[in-house]
Amino acid sequence: MDLVVTDLDGTLWHTDSHVDPKVVSAFTQLQAAGVPVLVATGRRIDSSRRPLAAVGLAPPAVVLNGALGLDLATGVRFHRAPYGAGEAAAVLAAFTEVGLQPVVHVDGGEVDGIHALLGPAPTTHPEHAASFGDTALVGDLAENLDRYPVLGFSVIGVDHAACVAARDAVGDSSEPHLDRSLDYPGLATLTVAPSGQSKWDGVLAYCAAQGIDPGRVLAVGDGRNDLELLDKAAVALVPEVAHREALARADHVIPAAAAGGWVQVLDHVWP
Repeated sequence: MDLVVTDLDGTLWHTDSHVDPKVVSAFTQLQAAGVPVLVATGRRIDSSRRPLAAVGLAPPAVVLNGALGLDLATGVRFHRAPYGAGEAAAVLAAFTEVGLQPVVHVDGGEVDGIHALLGPAPTTHPEHAASFGDTALVGDLAENLDRYPVLGFSVIGVDHAACVAARDAVGDSSEPHLDRSLDYPGLATLTVAPSGQSKWDGVLAYCAAQGIDPGRVLAVGDGRNDLELLDKAAVALVPEVAHREALARADHVIPAAAAGGWVQVLDHVWP
């Protein structure tokens, strides 16, 4: 395989508070051998960068389920696919219709440093809202929506029913991803990306930028937002504790992230 693409939550790690040292070693072995590892996650830039940096890693990444691709070490972008004119406003209106103020993920670049728009009372876990710090612009969402390219929407660590209501309100106008919240047990997470977008879009952009054959990609993922990635990859690895639709696409099932199962990537890169 010429490229390894990996999800983070439930795949590289169970939670980002502990990354198995054996997994970090396997990751660096691949890099040292000239096999690049590309992260592909629903997380945003900062929440991807921080836990990886804590274990000495700064790989290229596709974040927000395919909306943005960048080198986490340098901030250089290789892919960006924002909402079109009017589309973001329609999604925001769907959230507003059910009484929710989502986090609006935007790309203000590394110089401006604005990564999110927050309303006066954001419908997301307080810790999630606070984690943006000075990278968030706080104010009326509708008024600020046109200031930056809009990459996606999220509500993290909230009641499952609220996420379902938002998902149903958004409907087919975007790509909603509803899942459990690993960081906030018992609560749910909803991320919303532009219609038709997936992590694979960012993988193709990275392959084009690096001259890599996209037919020689090994992918590791566990969730519904990994399905196209797993379908398109030459080899698909799925942790045994994964969404049933992801498991149905597995060429090989590996141990759970909590057990350091990602280490088995080495066995399939060099069979």
